[in-house]
Amino acid sequence: MGLLNSQWRAILNPLLGVPFLAGVQLDNIVLKTGVNVINTSLQRQMQGWFVSDIDAAITLYRSAPFNSLTLSLTASGPATVSLWVY
Repeated sequence: MGLLNSQWRAILNPLLGVPFLAGVQLDNIVLKTGVNVINTSLQRQMQGWFVSDIDAAITLYRSAPFNSLTLSLTASGPATVSLWVY
């Protein structure tokens, strides 16, 4: 049993350490034109984000450095999005 546990640990530990996998899905975020500050709920330094769903053809970009509490996004128009933050 000990050998089997160490083999699983050797396989799983590198995967569990990937920040992307420890992300949070934020659904139904309503964006307005301009800067939007979104609470990430991560409670750690954010490393990245991407849009997983969007209901409008807008330009969206990060407008402030990553921090442990919020994500600042600038939108070219109104939209409702779902984001994966990690």
